[in-house]
Amino acid sequence: MSDWHLQDSDLHGYAGGGLAGPPLWSVESHLGACASCRDRLASFADPEAVDTGWARLDASLDAPVPGPVERLLLLLRVPDHTARLLAATPALRLSWLVAIALTLAMTATIARLADPIVFLAAAPLLPLLGVAVSFGPGIDPTYEMALVAPIQSFRLLLLRCAAVVSANTALCALASLALPDAGPGAAGWFLPSLALTVLALLLAPRFGTVTAAVTVGVGWTALVAGLAGALFTAAGQAGTALAVALAAALLARRAATFDTTRRLR
Repeated sequence: MSDWHLQDSDLHGYAGGGLAGPPLWSVESHLGACASCRDRLASFADPEAVDTGWARLDASLDAPVPGPVERLLLLLRVPDHTARLLAATPALRLSWLVAIALTLAMTATIARLADPIVFLAAAPLLPLLGVAVSFGPGIDPTYEMALVAPIQSFRLLLLRCAAVVSANTALCALASLALPDAGPGAAGWFLPSLALTVLALLLAPRFGTVTAAVTVGVGWTALVAGLAGALFTAAGQAGTALAVALAAALLARRAATFDTTRRLR
């Protein structure tokens, strides 16, 4: 299979685990194609060390290539297993974020032509969609892996929701620029976004993320329809901030229920 063969020093270094980087890759590539060198390696190497080397090669070949989100998280020093579980969140995929951006752009355009309340009422609903697909069988592609990962379900769901809310907040902030006439009031969607997200998390252990998000979304829609613009006044924002604080405190106290109740759906 080859006109040249590995030197004994290379085989000794490989068997002893002393090779790294390009020399290691070169040796393993040659061994994969050269039966003669494999026989020479087996003649003086510890069989267990050889098996370990092949297992390491198989693992490196089978390992998935990190995507842009995962690479960014790794650059931010997020542990690799946590970065992989976060990057697998459907709401952090490029297609999802593009769809959210287009929805926000269209909503902001309609709100500018009609009433800013249209945007303020719609924007908080978008993070709920991310919460709904953050964790659960049939939704999360890494659900089974997440169940056995060295991380609590509550922490994983909280991390994913924080990432989703952060991405949506950045997109909503950009969309708010389309409402210059609204002034500071154009940011009135922010506190409701937090409130709806925390409320959905509170309901998730009992009803699952999808049902919880839908329930909270329907409640928000009814609340906006009933109170109109009162939610986006100074008093309404203060009340929303208080609701966020109370719901967050309750969520912290109920963190253990995410791992002791039935699986999130």
